[in-house]
This record gives sequence, structure tokens and C-alpha cells, in this order.
Amino acid sequence: MSISKLASIHPDARIGSDVVIEPFTAIAADVEIGDGTWIGPNATIMDGARIGRHCRIFPGAVISAIPQDLKFAGEKTTAEVGDHTTVRECVTINRGTVDRNRTAVGSHSLLMAYVHLAHDCILGDHVVIANSVNLAGHVTIDDWAILEGNVAVQQFIHIGAHSFIAGASLVRKNVPPYVKAAREPLSFVGVNVVGLRRRGFDDQAVARIEDIYREIFVRSNNLERAMQNVEQQFNGTPECALITGFIRNSPKGIMRGLSELS
Repeated sequence: MSISKLASIHPDARIGSDVVIEPFTAIAADVEIGDGTWIGPNATIMDGARIGRHCRIFPGAVISAIPQDLKFAGEKTTAEVGDHTTVRECVTINRGTVDRNRTAVGSHSLLMAYVHLAHDCILGDHVVIANSVNLAGHVTIDDWAILEGNVAVQQFIHIGAHSFIAGASLVRKNVPPYVKAAREPLSFVGVNVVGLRRRGFDDQAVARIEDIYREIFVRSNNLERAMQNVEQQFNGTPECALITGFIRNSPKGIMRGLSELS
């Protein structure tokens, strides 16, 4: 363990072995930091922070500040960062409210500089959030999703696994799994084929996903009929189960398809 004498560490903070804490970092009492984590200079780790093993927290990051929510009444909540996750410069992660009681980032994820995660956001594993992305409260992002720089996500949005959202997009509707999303308003622009192949999806699986989204987004069927067709043709495949389950659990709707564009 290497803790700078110029850091301010509350004696009640629970700090693992082989942790490095650089100068001018402040760590509050109700904090847990896992083994092998590096906390850079000028970071602020506040009450409720739960940081995993072998993380890297860069200068200026503020983890577990209270929510920017006028309904917050001081309830005991957390902000969690999973193992092997990197939090770059000036990232802010607010802790949860009574809705979910936590804000959480999964393992092996990357939050680039100036990202903001509002209260009650839940991110999966292997998620990449590029510079200056802003997530409003109660957002859910599933495993392996990638958001390019300057994306803004409205509250209560759900972004599906293996999806890719182009830079400077405004996300006002749910984004299903496996897709690429771009344009204004946010729309389906294809399947995230490159990402899927990098993660080991074979040609058959990729072709199934393309066929499913061709039915949902490209042909002129209404969504309910498209879902029925997909479930008839692809029932029993994991891709069908994930996509149809996501859409049926999106009561406020999903992003637009190609056939809806003017």
C-alpha cells in the first residue's frame, strides 16, 4: 500500500491491500476501496463509494456525491465501481436515491473524461462511455454497450447489450440490443456487426440478428406484427429472446426505424 501523506483519508475508510492513493485526494469515512486500485491526485471519494479491485481513478474524479435530485432526503445509498474499471479525469458519479438505492458501474468498463452519471444509473460490464457523455437519472446500460462522445441520455432510458450509439446523439427512447444508432431523432442505422464479431459472435448469429432487425425496423409492418413474425421465425434462439424481451419491456417505446424516416 502506498498512501501519500498529502492525501486526506478518514480513519474509518476501508482500504484494501496494494492500494495507491496520490497527493491531495480526499476519501470519506463510509468508503470501500478494493485491492490493487490506484486513486490519482485530486480525486474526491465521498461517503457511499464502493470501489472494486484493480480500478484506476484519475485526477478530478468525484465519486459518490449526493444526487442532484431535489427529492433526495439524505437516505443511505451507494455509488459502486466494479473491478478493473477505469474512471478518467473529472468524471462525476452521483450516488443513488430510494428508487434503486445505488448508482453502479460494472467491471472492465471505461468512463472517459468529463462523463456524468446521475443518480440510480446502472451500467453493466465492459461498457465504454466516451468523453463528455451525460446520463440523466435512472438510466440502464447493458453489457458491452458503447456510447461515443457528447451523447446525452434522457432519464429512465434503457440501452441494450452490444449496442453502439454515435457521437452527439440525443437518446430519448430505448435502444435495443446489438444495434447501431445515430441521426436526429435517434434511429436504427444497422446492426453492430464489427462489435459483435470482435466479441466472438459467429456469422450465423450475426445473420439472425440482421434478419430480426430487418423485420422490425426495415419492413413496413407495425411493431406488434413485426414482433409476432420474429417470434414465429426465430423462436428458441438467444438473439430473438433478448431482442423481443427488451422491446416488450419498453412501454415508452424504442428508437425509430429506417422505414419511419422521412
